[in-house]
Amino acid sequence: MTMRPIRIIGDAVLRSPAEPVTTFDRSLRDLVTDLMDTLLGAPGRAGVAAPQIGVSARVFVYDADGHRGHVVNPHLHLADDTDTDDEGCLSIPGLYFPTPRARHARVDGVDQHGEPVTITGTGFLARALQHETDHLDGRLYVDTLRGDTRRRALREIRAAHWTRH
Repeated sequence: MTMRPIRIIGDAVLRSPAEPVTTFDRSLRDLVTDLMDTLLGAPGRAGVAAPQIGVSARVFVYDADGHRGHVVNPHLHLADDTDTDDEGCLSIPGLYFPTPRARHARVDGVDQHGEPVTITGTGFLARALQHETDHLDGRLYVDTLRGDTRRRALREIRAAHWTRH
């Protein structure tokens, strides 16, 4: 089991769009294994994206609502109806804020062997699919927050013990 360290907000890799995967080889399978090992060993987990372990690749793993797997080069499709619920992130440890997300989401992509996959989810799974795809686009969930919630989130991030050098 290879748990990799999670990159924390402020790390440039979290703000850069990840590179599409073009080679489906042993190194990709190792990356998927490391991502899943990291996810399963992390507290309060729902997913981990490759940038969170310092790898610029469009890959994430998820474990939400009884569904577990991975997606390479995902394309996200969202329903129009939204819901707001508390959301957190391993890259912003210990902080949770009410975050609006689509209630239903579908991700089309491929698996580690290049075979097509589609994951459709509602509720928590839909939220996880959106959250992890955002990571691949260089976005964090706090980027979606607005108004007082955003101001509170930024204030708490600045005050967090892990932001101090």
